[in-house]
Amino acid sequence: MFQVEFYETAHGDCPVKKFLDGLPVNLRTKAARSLLILQQEGNNLREPYSKPICDGLFELRVKFATDIARVFYFFFIGQKIIVTSGFVKKTPKTPQKEIDKALTCKREYEGRRKA
Repeated sequence: MFQVEFYETAHGDCPVKKFLDGLPVNLRTKAARSLLILQQEGNNLREPYSKPICDGLFELRVKFATDIARVFYFFFIGQKIIVTSGFVKKTPKTPQKEIDKALTCKREYEGRRKA
């Protein structure tokens, strides 16, 4: 089984926790279930639950009724999954600014772990 960890900034902020806490209850519950599936399946998880984005970044796809959310994550050394950030999807294509934000978190996390 994989270990799911929420990314924290160097100052202790946790963007994905803030995002998840702000979701409607039904969508938050579905996101929690999807994170459990991710923890169990790890790198074997595929569509419709997960989709690769770029540079080792993936999106966890969460849908409840007409609400759609995406949560970004990446794999780290061993069986560790780092969940970085999320957004509520309102357009057909994932906004580049959301991808860039998640990639920044990924690089920052990896940089801290190399030091």
